[in-house]
Amino acid sequence: MLSPRTRPESFTIRRTINVIQCRTQTTATAVIDQTEEISDLEPQQPTYIPEEVLTKFPSPPVEASKTSAKLAALHARLSLPSRLPVETLARTLVDQTADHNPKFNNSSFSILGNDLLGYYTSEYIICQYPRLPLAVVFAAMYAYCGPKALATITREWGIQPAATPGGEVDPGFLQFKRLPPQPQPEKLGLDLVSTQAAVVPSPHNPNVMEKRRRSISNRTVYDDEFGEPKASDLEQSIDLAQGITLEKASSNFVRAVMGAVYLHAGRAASKQFYKDHFMSRQLNMASLFQFRTPTRDLSKLCAREGFQPPIARIMSETGRLSRHPVFVVGVFSGKEKLGEGAGSSLDEARTRAAVAALKSWYLYSPLDWKLPSDAEGPNAKQWVPQMVDQGDIVV
Repeated sequence: MLSPRTRPESFTIRRTINVIQCRTQTTATAVIDQTEEISDLEPQQPTYIPEEVLTKFPSPPVEASKTSAKLAALHARLSLPSRLPVETLARTLVDQTADHNPKFNNSSFSILGNDLLGYYTSEYIICQYPRLPLAVVFAAMYAYCGPKALATITREWGIQPAATPGGEVDPGFLQFKRLPPQPQPEKLGLDLVSTQAAVVPSPHNPNVMEKRRRSISNRTVYDDEFGEPKASDLEQSIDLAQGITLEKASSNFVRAVMGAVYLHAGRAASKQFYKDHFMSRQLNMASLFQFRTPTRDLSKLCAREGFQPPIARIMSETGRLSRHPVFVVGVFSGKEKLGEGAGSSLDEARTRAAVAALKSWYLYSPLDWKLPSDAEGPNAKQWVPQMVDQGDIVV
């Protein structure tokens, strides 16, 4: 796909003509000087940029973005602010694997956008659900702004990747160096809720690998916003030399757009862009929970909060001696019913009742909650501290 720079452009030539009109009259001769601007609609000899010169560039030059129909359509489709120029939007589509010059790739925008996405998403989740365990917070962060979610957003925006980056490519394509095909590697990372020991980079020296237990507190301090170990500088340099996947390039592009909106349009525009494209998505928080021993967790929770010990009671049953019995069990703390569950056995119904009680506690959401970022700005309302739970249950 050739860039619009290789096509002739119609342009207007303005010239100034001094017209001297001499009129002979009976009394005197008047000389009138009149200046006119005449637009010549016929283009002159079209100028081309040779393709041999374009192929020497690692990415399209800045001038090519002004005549790209793809960039103009993308700018309008995303409802980007008018203060964000198409030249910057074209830069967000160039990954650092395609152009190593930081002045022409999206690496700086991607770093800023990643911090903004992590900040806005974390405050939204914690303020709306102040009792969520950290493992569920990590999973929710990954669901909202993880690499897979950002790659899905890129496809929904209509972004098409280029086969190979270069100066002759239309700047409306996503340009990156593709990772060559290779066998499926073994799973190096751990699950979001796993706390088993693993070989990870040292928190003091990321280039040194050591074996340590990755507890929830350890993930909060040393790991990234998804609770995963940060890649060392050596691993990042190797990845850039070999290339990256389409998923990673797409996630870098979405982060770069977020950072570009913040730089050119300000805080209010970036937050509105975040609400329109990220917080408008629905996430079922209840599906992120996975309890191993819900009855013991519920007992520990009641002891920590000063409630009476939970007691399971049969509320109703049918077909006890039949082939398909159904039992409905409720978990009570004193006279208060904490949860209710149904199952084909008493143990199953009690376990489901305990899970329902734990979810009702963790998924509590205040009626009136406010984000810390809403208090920023000159005309913002006064900040009111929000309630945040004391943490996970230690079993």
